[in-house]
Amino acid sequence: MSFRIGYGIDFHQLVAGRELWLGGVLVPSDKGALGHSDADVLLHAICDALLGAAALGDIGTHFPDTAAEFKGIDSKVLLERSAALIADAGYRAVNVDSTLCLEQPKIKPYVPAMQEVIARILGLGKNAVSVKATTTERMGFVGREEGLVAHATVLLEQVTR
Repeated sequence: MSFRIGYGIDFHQLVAGRELWLGGVLVPSDKGALGHSDADVLLHAICDALLGAAALGDIGTHFPDTAAEFKGIDSKVLLERSAALIADAGYRAVNVDSTLCLEQPKIKPYVPAMQEVIARILGLGKNAVSVKATTTERMGFVGREEGLVAHATVLLEQVTR
């Protein structure tokens, strides 16, 4: 059995007047992430980790922010398509470990729903998806609540055909 590890990271600005989607879940907030799609920073980082582990490039290669077809797209669709790409390459996800970096809002109440969404899309058990959060102790652009960051690591296994 062949295994591969992938790492993804994504950044988005926080602005008034946008919804805040994290891990496929709408999180109540007075600011949302700015982006071409729904700007779900967590799902974008997971997409990059999946694609990177399979050596398939990155999210921008497959879903460019210059393409009208992706304007406002639900990032759950991007995760589904990323999962299909790795499946076509002969891999499947084993687990996901992720971390959100933001000051506000506190996301602990929403983590179980995020885990369920990600697990469902990737065909995993909820216990194979970790979503954690941290602050930057008020340092930098995250600390000033100007933006947020997500990190993701995935393990893929090669599927025998």
